[in-house]
Amino acid sequence: MKKWLTFTLLVTLPYTLLAKRPHVYDEATKACPAYNNMKHTTNSNGVHLEAGKSYRILSEKEGQRLVMVEGERVAQRWVDADCFEKRTPASKQEVDASKQATASSSNHGLSSIVSGIKKKLLGDQTNSQKNLLAISWQNAFCQTHQYKKECRRMDRNDFAASHFVLHGLWPQPRNNQYCKVSKKEVGMDKNKQWYRLKDLELSPKTRERLSKLMPGYHSNLHKHEWVKHGSCYGKDPDGYYRDAMDLLTQINHSPLQKFFEKNMGKTVRLKEIREIVDRSFGQGTGKHVTMNCQKGLITELWFHLGGGESNDLATLLKKGDTPKSRCFKGVIDEVGY
Repeated sequence: MKKWLTFTLLVTLPYTLLAKRPHVYDEATKACPAYNNMKHTTNSNGVHLEAGKSYRILSEKEGQRLVMVEGERVAQRWVDADCFEKRTPASKQEVDASKQATASSSNHGLSSIVSGIKKKLLGDQTNSQKNLLAISWQNAFCQTHQYKKECRRMDRNDFAASHFVLHGLWPQPRNNQYCKVSKKEVGMDKNKQWYRLKDLELSPKTRERLSKLMPGYHSNLHKHEWVKHGSCYGKDPDGYYRDAMDLLTQINHSPLQKFFEKNMGKTVRLKEIREIVDRSFGQGTGKHVTMNCQKGLITELWFHLGGGESNDLATLLKKGDTPKSRCFKGVIDEVGY
């Protein structure tokens, strides 16, 4: 009996001590970006450490630290270990600007001056973030959504009858959703009560373009896309939709749009589409495009984009992922039922 008790104590004692081990904290000396992963490819909500603030250190590996950022939906973040190195700042201006940039990440009412400082010192969070641009062929979409407001009034003269339209711009990975969105809003969105979501602050010009390039705007699709995806993009609603529409416009001004318009009613293959993308945006870019179909009709094309400051589609495509397509051939539908 005594031997058994001795063995039990020896086995359980280390775990007991580990459970009571005090948390390790360290003070950040730089306003470093805090990433979701060690590869530094995703930073949900553009989180940055606050210089002078202490953070709980969970782990340290390969020159990086896993820290706890309280209040964030994804609270465990990877940062470079030198973010905690004691150093003398180059200048007082650098410190002041860094603090302004850190504070601006949680302040939607920031001024353009502070925003400029943030981008200069810390960089835009979308620089390393991959995105997926989903564009729809509205004729096919309306075949199975005839009840939608935008489909009931659609005719051959509509822009959407012969051009690609915007579904969404989705920060990757796909589970990067609902950043700093209240549970109430998440519930309304998941229950498709999009009309109840708060109105977005969009400029008159952006709103006008969006109503044309995103027919679903008339069914509050733009609110849904912002809450679920745009909230994780790193810009305000106006900036998010400007970027998305600029990317879409590059596609509509390319031979790919002409190909779809010319071949309505015909069956085409993904291989053909990728070859046209290669000719339009550079050799090798086509492999970053996948296709979705429903009932034999091509409903969407997905453009898998890499990160970077550029909003040039060709540049972003070359850095994107190359996942397997869900569909390899389909009919380019014409307007009408």
